[in-house]
Amino acid sequence: MPVREIKKLWKVFIVLFLTLFIIFNWNEVSWIFNYRVVSGLLSDFFKRSDKEGQKIDFHNDFADDRYDYYERENGLEIPKIGISAPLVFTATAGQKEIEKSLDAGVVHFPDSVLPGQAGQTVILGHSAPPGWPKIKYDWVFSRLNELVEGDEIFVFFNNRKYEYIVSRKVFLEKGEEISEEHLTNNKNVLVLISCWPPGKDIKRIAVEADLAKQ
Repeated sequence: MPVREIKKLWKVFIVLFLTLFIIFNWNEVSWIFNYRVVSGLLSDFFKRSDKEGQKIDFHNDFADDRYDYYERENGLEIPKIGISAPLVFTATAGQKEIEKSLDAGVVHFPDSVLPGQAGQTVILGHSAPPGWPKIKYDWVFSRLNELVEGDEIFVFFNNRKYEYIVSRKVFLEKGEEISEEHLTNNKNVLVLISCWPPGKDIKRIAVEADLAKQ
């Protein structure tokens, strides 16, 4: 048999093998094709608001003397689940810009209040299935479900450290909004959001936490 025909048969065999492998193991490997489902999460937010965000000037007298000064970059830390990630702020609320920023850390949703301010501070992050390599920040919110009431979340913003205490964890349907009925005029609530389960665009997980010093 000519070498060319042998190579052709090998190619057919490999394609057939891979196809059958994927079919018979679809439940285990389907996440590979859909691990970045935060884009679906973002579409939920942009259905609610199409307005442009504004570039934030962090040095415009935004200093809260109730909190100690820290010489460090903006970031998010959750000791219980080993998260330490940059907190990224975008110049606009454009979906493409936010999706790109998610590669660099967790992202503050522009239409929500800044950390330390009264209202709802929303932070978005990617999630990926167990075993996914820690490249970029695809994995950062994969273990949000492990957080329970009383756990600590730390947000570093504008050289201040804000401590939040987890109050509840909810699972939402796609497009379902987070209730704000419990908010008051002077209460600050942090909400961490990702897709659930990790790697699949089925539901949303939202972890809410109250600012310790209000």
